[in-house]
Amino acid sequence: MEAEIIEKTIKALEKNNFEVFFAQNRDEAREVFFNTIFPEIKPTCVSWGDSMTMKATGVLEEIEKRTDCVFIQTLGDHYTAAQKTYWRRKALEADLFLSGTNALTQQGQLVNADMIGNRVAGMIFGPKHVVLFIGVNKITANIEEAIQRIRTVAAPLNAIRHTNLRTPCQKTNTCMDCQSPDRLCNTWVITEKSFPAKRVKIILINEPLGL
Repeated sequence: MEAEIIEKTIKALEKNNFEVFFAQNRDEAREVFFNTIFPEIKPTCVSWGDSMTMKATGVLEEIEKRTDCVFIQTLGDHYTAAQKTYWRRKALEADLFLSGTNALTQQGQLVNADMIGNRVAGMIFGPKHVVLFIGVNKITANIEEAIQRIRTVAAPLNAIRHTNLRTPCQKTNTCMDCQSPDRLCNTWVITEKSFPAKRVKIILINEPLGL
């Protein structure tokens, strides 16, 4: 990703009231989170929405070991459907919510599609603080390109990695606007600005990460 595009995107995000941190790689992103953001927030309860980018930083493993905060785990093969729903609702009460984004425009907008809605719900309401880990590969020229990226890259790859799901995009590698009960793109959210200002903090990582 060209440096001028990254700089333009960061300035746009800041103009839109997001707080932005730039990291050269996933290790630096983890350091920024634990050395700068975490001590400032001092969360007593943390949860998360599924994100391959965030997982790549190793942040979750470190949080699970901490004794100064409660970690709400929303995913687990041992959970029943009812338990998953319960903990996803409780996650909206956390002090800090962690996730990623499907796409980020050069105008500083976040574009996301979600199957259940708990990930985007945590991003837009509930938790006092939100930290998003975003690789520069998620940057797009505009909202239209962001939506196209989700339809042709993020959604199909996400469906493929969930082998228990059955969607047409797993075979076609592109959105088919399907009627499948396993459809991932049920809810679309465009976040134009952070409200309140700096509630949403973004660690932009100078690596191609996530889907």
